[in-house]
Amino acid sequence: MATEGPATRRVQVAEHPRLLKLKEMFNSKFGSIPKFYVRAPGRVNIIGEHIDYCGYSVLPMAVEQDMLIAVEPVKTPTLQLANTNPLYPDFSTNANNIQIDKTKPLWHNYFLCGFKGIQEHFGLSNLTGMNCFVDGNIPPSSGLSSSSALVCCAGLVTLTVLGMNLSKVELAEICAKSERYIGTEGGGMDQSISFLAEEGTAKLIEFSPLRATDVKLPSGAVFVIANSCVKMNKAATSHFNIRVMECRLAAKLLAKYKSLQWDKVLQLEEVQAKLGVSLEEMLLVTEDALHSEPYSPEEICRCLGISLEEFRTQILSPNTQDVLIFKLYQRAKHVFSEAARVLQFKKICEEAPDDMVQLLGELMNQSHMSCRDMYECSCPELDQLVDICRKFGAHGSRLTGAGWGGCTVSIVPTDKLPSFLANVHEAYYQRSDLSLAPEKQSLFATKPGGGALVFLEA
Repeated sequence: MATEGPATRRVQVAEHPRLLKLKEMFNSKFGSIPKFYVRAPGRVNIIGEHIDYCGYSVLPMAVEQDMLIAVEPVKTPTLQLANTNPLYPDFSTNANNIQIDKTKPLWHNYFLCGFKGIQEHFGLSNLTGMNCFVDGNIPPSSGLSSSSALVCCAGLVTLTVLGMNLSKVELAEICAKSERYIGTEGGGMDQSISFLAEEGTAKLIEFSPLRATDVKLPSGAVFVIANSCVKMNKAATSHFNIRVMECRLAAKLLAKYKSLQWDKVLQLEEVQAKLGVSLEEMLLVTEDALHSEPYSPEEICRCLGISLEEFRTQILSPNTQDVLIFKLYQRAKHVFSEAARVLQFKKICEEAPDDMVQLLGELMNQSHMSCRDMYECSCPELDQLVDICRKFGAHGSRLTGAGWGGCTVSIVPTDKLPSFLANVHEAYYQRSDLSLAPEKQSLFATKPGGGALVFLEA
């Protein structure tokens, strides 16, 4: 249940090779053994891209890959972090003086986001320190939410050390908010699925209030994740935050056009709710109210009747101050059409018609087209990978996650899976011009995994 906290399980560490290895590395690093372990999974978003921060529902599932942290509370206020991956250097700081540097998305800052989120939620000072050893097997910057999984894992670690209780929904909301300390204006999908996921089912995640509904995926198909091996770090680039701002500005212009109080509006969903109309009607309003040519800051100011100074200080975020063009029509069209596709996807899963896999695939293909053309968050490698996946038997394939790199997700009939994997591997990963070394986990079938957990050694 979402109203309960994450489960705690007793495990025989010796029977779990990954836990055992982490325990041994912890011991050789800190000279002691962990008191407990926490896991939080990554996710794949099946459909509903770039709409959570606009207030709309999304349809992700947790993957088996996760962040795993071994933890020992200590008597001093020192927070010590180590990572099994040598690319991520050790870090230590005072638990009562957490500084998060927005200019550098370093790995430990994501841990600090989760830590600080819990600390601030309870209004705590004088926190005890801890030794933490992190082991992640989610490919980084791949659109499978490795950074949010680390934030969630750190939040649950901190909660457990403090001996406090929160529901999964509360944890998800705190971690979604606290990831913004690193400068990413995300919408909350990643943290929600990390806590609310259940094995064997995808989830429709709705916001305000946050809730999750089971979505039973078709039994005759599997979802396959393929990594383009082009890395995109959300916090390191402004692409993501510019899209958030374009959606916010589109919402304000649509609200003004419809004589609503536009200055309080932040999300496109709020405009729809205030007008009380369907998503299809919002697409028609967008056609009437917005033009397809990009907007300049000056034109937006004229539309809203404000000065450039007010625009910069009261509306733009610090990292979108220098943007000179805003594509409001294209972004709004993507959001309203994608939000409708999510609801259609859920309806097809519920009704389970004979051609279900075909219909779901078509929605995924439409989603990719909209991400590529209207939201412009694809890249040549992702487009090529999507084409290859469709060519070798996927009924639908699309980018997943923020885009600009990272992974695709494809729906593949179960009987075609072996040939699909072999052909895609050969066509994309064994090309002579693939200058990026493919990761070990570049191509894999996945099924819906469970959510965040605490492990105690039995």
